[in-house]
Amino acid sequence: MPDLDFTPVHATLRNSTPFTVRALRPADRERIAAALRGLSPETIYTRLFSHRKLTESALDRVMHTDPTTEVALVATVGDGTDEIIIGGCRYIVMAAQPVARAEVAFTVEEDYQGQGVAGQLLAALTELARRRGIAMFEAQVLAENPSMLRVFERCGLPITRRREGDVVHLELSLRHGAGLR
Repeated sequence: MPDLDFTPVHATLRNSTPFTVRALRPADRERIAAALRGLSPETIYTRLFSHRKLTESALDRVMHTDPTTEVALVATVGDGTDEIIIGGCRYIVMAAQPVARAEVAFTVEEDYQGQGVAGQLLAALTELARRRGIAMFEAQVLAENPSMLRVFERCGLPITRRREGDVVHLELSLRHGAGLR
C-alpha cells in the first residue's frame, strides 16, 4: 500500500460528530472487514450493482492498491482501538492518454449517509488526483441512488451525465479552474 502524500482531514458530520478522512492503511484490514460486513444488502447493491458476500479474496482486493494507479481513502470516527471506518472511496486510473482519467467509487455506512461523508471524501480524492495529474473522474451510479447523484452534482466540478437504463454515467472535470464548492 502506498504511503500517500496526504494529510488527514478532520471534519464534522452534520450531526456534530467529528470524523477523519485519511489514507487506507494495511492495519485497517479488520476495520474494513467489519465495515463491509455491516453494510445492508441495499447499500451493497447501490455500490456494486449486485448482491455479493464479502470473501477473503474480495477483502484482499479492497486492501490492495497499486500505488501507480490507485488511491484509497477512508472516513473514520473515534481513534486508536476505538476507531471505526464509516466510509471509503477509491479511484483507479483507467487511461493516461489522451486524458488522464480515473474511475471513482464510494461507500458510506448507512448510519452516516446524508451526513457529508461522501462530499468530504470526494474533495480529498479530488485534491490527490489533481496532484497526480488526473484530469477527469468517471463514475457509474444507479439512478435509484439519488443521494450519491446529489453528492456529485453539488461538488462544484463541471459534470457531464448520461443515462443508460438504470445507470447514470458521470464525468467530472478536474482541470485547472474547476473547483469544489
